[in-house]
Amino acid sequence: MRIFHIILVFIVFTASCTTKTKNPNSGQINLPIVGTWQLISGTNIKGTDTTFTDYTKNQEIIKIINRTHFAFLRHDLGKDSIAIFVSRGGRCEIGEKKYIEYLDFCNYREWENNSFEFEYSISGDTLITIGIEKVDILNINYINIEKLARVKE
Repeated sequence: MRIFHIILVFIVFTASCTTKTKNPNSGQINLPIVGTWQLISGTNIKGTDTTFTDYTKNQEIIKIINRTHFAFLRHDLGKDSIAIFVSRGGRCEIGEKKYIEYLDFCNYREWENNSFEFEYSISGDTLITIGIEKVDILNINYINIEKLARVKE
């Protein structure tokens, strides 16, 4: 009988030591957006003005997305004294065709604590995202369309 009590106490103690965390994306098995992506180009539309940017010239930008978080890193490729490094990241939610970034960290602090919702599509190794970037404090409000290429492992 004493052995039974010792085993029972051990089982209860072991069970109480495990923790479970809820992952909003844990039920999704196939998330093709998860991975590392290089930003190739972007189009910003504000009112009647459209700006196209080729992000492969003199810089490299990657976006890393996992099931719960994202990180965005931009680095210049120049050798002069004007160094550029931009980073941002935070939590994210991934749906079948929608992706939401919660910007928790950014070296431009005015952008922090905002969320940005994008629709996305993937064709082969190309990711296209379309969403509205709006930051009231900075009077920013435009449609952002980005083309990214999957980084090969």
